[in-house]
Amino acid sequence: MCGIVAYTGGRQAVGILIEGLRKLEYRGYDSAGVCLQDGGRLNVVRAKGRLSELETALTFHSSTGTTGIGHTRWATHGAPEERNAHPHSSMDGRISVVHNGIIENYALIKSKLKKEGVVFKSDTDTEVIAHLVSKFYKDNLASAVADALTHLEGAFGIVVISANEPGVLIGARRGSPLVLGVGEDECILASDASAIVEHTQKVIYLDENDMVEIKGAEYRITNQARAEVRREIQNIEFSADQVAKGNFEHFMLKEIFEQPEAILNSLRGRLLLDSGTANLQGLNLLTQELRGIHRIVIIACGTSFFAGKVGEYLIEEMAGIPVEVEYASEFRYRNPILEEKTIVFAISQSGETADTLAALREAKRKGATVLGICNAVGSSIARETDGGVYLHAGPEIGVASTKAFTCQVTVLTLIALLLGRMRHVSAAEGLRVCNALQAIPGQIREILAQNDAIREIARQYVDHRNFLYLGRGFNYPVALEGALKLKEISYVHAEGYPAAEMKHGPIALIDADMPTVVVCPSDVLFDKVISNMQEVKARGGRILAVTDSTNGQLEGVADHVIRVPKTLSVLTPLLHVVPLQLLAYHIAVLRGCDVDMPRNLAKSVTVE
Repeated sequence: MCGIVAYTGGRQAVGILIEGLRKLEYRGYDSAGVCLQDGGRLNVVRAKGRLSELETALTFHSSTGTTGIGHTRWATHGAPEERNAHPHSSMDGRISVVHNGIIENYALIKSKLKKEGVVFKSDTDTEVIAHLVSKFYKDNLASAVADALTHLEGAFGIVVISANEPGVLIGARRGSPLVLGVGEDECILASDASAIVEHTQKVIYLDENDMVEIKGAEYRITNQARAEVRREIQNIEFSADQVAKGNFEHFMLKEIFEQPEAILNSLRGRLLLDSGTANLQGLNLLTQELRGIHRIVIIACGTSFFAGKVGEYLIEEMAGIPVEVEYASEFRYRNPILEEKTIVFAISQSGETADTLAALREAKRKGATVLGICNAVGSSIARETDGGVYLHAGPEIGVASTKAFTCQVTVLTLIALLLGRMRHVSAAEGLRVCNALQAIPGQIREILAQNDAIREIARQYVDHRNFLYLGRGFNYPVALEGALKLKEISYVHAEGYPAAEMKHGPIALIDADMPTVVVCPSDVLFDKVISNMQEVKARGGRILAVTDSTNGQLEGVADHVIRVPKTLSVLTPLLHVVPLQLLAYHIAVLRGCDVDMPRNLAKSVTVE
């Protein structure tokens, strides 16, 4: 959601701000704005809509200045209008602020400020920050921001600028990420390292309740007690080229095609072929602690939740440990039972998902060991968990997750293998899984070679408004994920179900206008799924099957068949999900949808 970029140094800021905001477009937004220090004043320019609208607006304004802040807004409080766009300013126009997150007590603060004569110009919660800082300002912006922060409740990442202090930026975070890029004679603050990587590889991920005061290349970080603290400078692990589309029409398609390499990166150095197991030292658990696990709880949202559902099947099958998968948004508001020897896994691509962060904090309050599975190095989940595993999938820009899902499933497979080898999986069986995992990237390349054929199949289904996705066993979560992809980017209604559950309600919807997508690998449940397909066919439904079977049983049953290479049953989700990603992508493109930035969605959901 919302993106922040701020710059101070020797170069003109406006171009750096705009290009940085463009790198954050994937997060989702509906308005944008910048504020530049221009002599002894602040020049604020905002626009509803895309960055191109802001760029047009900037042509009518003086846009010079070597210090500035920029923002892309995803509406929460107030409609997506220019007056609600960031930056927001104090009444005298001397202080401006950009903000990600939600100020939960803004209504109370706003009421008090109004009684003091403050006039508000927007419907946002953010504007109270600018007025509070102005109220406390006495010739020192850092002190004024620190005082204002003590009155704020909720989650935020903010950057504040003042006309009175040339070259100074103040940033602060509580529950919303903020990254400091340290360059040569300049600094960049952003909500995501992808906005920084073009200018410097050196970054500092601010900790919870950190505040940073910046002037040029000089910076000072303080904690909530206003004591100076040292934070480690880290190197961004991806390049500027990795956040560019290259020759692909969309980031989503690029990321679908990056899956072979991404999975290789997730596997690299983690498979131990001599013993048929996995090496996951980041879990930070001793062998006896891993052997002693009695129960696992997985918390996640969206696509990560469906990856967790695959993980449930994998861990129970290979390790015999009971697993529960919970929506983080529900877990955080329940009174979950986390007895001794229960391990909690928090899964999030960004590592900043608000509900997942709150859920892991609740689990830690109850004394559980919490481990993270995320893609973003230095993210909140990576820092707040007791250990975990990075995906190493590279930056994922498309809002609809693809390579993060397959890398999450890959990592969960490694965890299941590691735990399984400590219990009842033999060395020979472990080696069989290792060898099959090594073959997965090449097998995905075989599926990607069918891209043109899948596009032609998509043409046959593009006009339908409702879809049913069916799967069983390991591939029931794949059906859920396939349906989610279609909903996210094509705005077509789709539901995922266990195939056998179709008779318990959804079968009433089946007719010629509601296609059914069936995930049916040739495993022990294959014949059962064929029977479910026959039930659809008997009611005039159209069927698209994704299978590794070549035995001819689908002839006369499925209208279209997409075939994938054969692998072990436990690994079938890694292959069978890829055609569903391509199907959703091509249907969305054929429908004229904005694939990379679907309406109403944000890449990183950092608020409830």
